[in-house]
Amino acid sequence: MDADALSPVAQDYLKVIWSAVEWGDAPITTTGLAERFGTSRANVSDVMRRLQAQGLVEYQPYHPVTLTPTGERLAVAMVRRHRLIEQFLAEVLHYGWDEVHDDAERLEHAVSPRFLASIDALLGHPTTDPHGDPIPTREGRWHVPDETLILSEAEPGTYRVVRVSDADPDALARLRVAGLRPGATVVVGSSTVDVIDATGRPAGVVPGDGAMVRVRST
Repeated sequence: MDADALSPVAQDYLKVIWSAVEWGDAPITTTGLAERFGTSRANVSDVMRRLQAQGLVEYQPYHPVTLTPTGERLAVAMVRRHRLIEQFLAEVLHYGWDEVHDDAERLEHAVSPRFLASIDALLGHPTTDPHGDPIPTREGRWHVPDETLILSEAEPGTYRVVRVSDADPDALARLRVAGLRPGATVVVGSSTVDVIDATGRPAGVVPGDGAMVRVRST
């Protein structure tokens, strides 16, 4: 089975179930999935039972949902599609990083393997998307940055931004204005967080969205 054999609904659910644990969080529940997709828990349960019948998830009522090995392989394939398309939209079509997600969500269900391979080659086989998230290879492998921590939990010091969650487009827009993107330098003080621009001067204070940002000490 490959990802194209799944319905768009199944593709979306697998991707969200996988992404929920990518940053080390607990597996998502049916309640969390219902909130994520704006639907009822009963509807989510129906979808989970169908995915379980296909051998894609491990599901028990009132318990978190986990992926089977097959489900994880297909979820990673969808993550690869999504992040490659996001990088294409940002690098070639000059979308803002807070604008790429919605169109990538639409396009990922329609692209062919040939089209995706062409994007990959055109971009020079990128390893991260505009938010710093790793792009899985065609074989399903990816590199997760080591020794990162959440910015809101960082002790005073100087850090380099590694990844920014794309879960909240409004927060992404605020972080873009603040200059906080992968590769940016931030200085954490006792009560402030400053983004350092190319001249080495503070360029702005990060809004209260530090939980969306992963950094590495420099």
